[in-house]
Amino acid sequence: MIKQPTAYQDLQDPQARPRYAGIASFFRAPPSQDLTDTDIGLIGVPFDGGVTNRSGARHGPRAVREQSTLLRRINAATRVQPFAAARVRDLGDCWIERPYDLITALSEIEAFYRIVTAAGIVPLSVGGDHSISLPILRAVAAMHGPVGMIHIDAHSDTGDDYLGSRFHHGAPFRRAAEENLIDPQRVIQIGIRGTTNDPDMWGFSQRSGMRVVSMDEFADLGWRAVAEEARRIAGTGKVYLTYDIDSLDPSQAPGTGTPEAGGIGVHEALRLLRSLQGLDLVGGDLVEVAPSFDVGTLTAFNGASILFEILCLLAEAFQQRTRDQRSPEAGGERA
Repeated sequence: MIKQPTAYQDLQDPQARPRYAGIASFFRAPPSQDLTDTDIGLIGVPFDGGVTNRSGARHGPRAVREQSTLLRRINAATRVQPFAAARVRDLGDCWIERPYDLITALSEIEAFYRIVTAAGIVPLSVGGDHSISLPILRAVAAMHGPVGMIHIDAHSDTGDDYLGSRFHHGAPFRRAAEENLIDPQRVIQIGIRGTTNDPDMWGFSQRSGMRVVSMDEFADLGWRAVAEEARRIAGTGKVYLTYDIDSLDPSQAPGTGTPEAGGIGVHEALRLLRSLQGLDLVGGDLVEVAPSFDVGTLTAFNGASILFEILCLLAEAFQQRTRDQRSPEAGGERA
């Protein structure tokens, strides 16, 4: 290190230095390609080949990385210190070699994440459009079997064929259910709303057993009650958390490809996520930030703030699993 602190020795830690300094990584976590030195891997997936409306989410990871440098190391509301609880690393991007072939691109993503999860790393990803969740879930389910899922979004994303494709960003969770990657009885979809051309748009979700909480129901019940419902549905098994930024009201997240009026407020979103502490989360993602439609980096910043809350949840869950594995009931220390 060429620049050495002389007056403030705590600045040896890059995350303690001025937030405008240094190379932008997710939350200023150490960039790394070493899978043996990582517990939670922050990964960008700059791919939006599955969008059905406005493209641009391929630039989401870079924008969220930049805005995430504004955040600090401790969650003031929950007191969680994710970087002390786990070895958190920015593993760079899962960039796509053949982005013009949707099915091949999704296979590339799956192959990348199978390497990550096989190394025992908990993946936290930033898209990219919501089609990326399907290949990530394939890798996660290969490790853990069918998982429960908390899905916060304006759209249910359980559609089917659209203009010749079954793998666009409006269908990943129908495909995930069909492939037995998620347990529909342990899936809750929160914030669903908007206009539609299909009177049965949410039909697959409801028929398969997923709990659909419309935005109207969310507003009527409040974030606290919906969080309790999410905890009930998710249960004690492994859970994946996927967050589409268009769940937020467009006034607080204009930079997205498929906005819908009347969404969740940022404060409600943060409180909702904080209330999920204690769930056995094994991965998560934030998707659909499209910087070209953003205003004053508002969407990217709010996305980074939501990403930090998910990171805190994953770090706590990782820490609890580590304790459980080291307990006498589990056979003592890990090998």
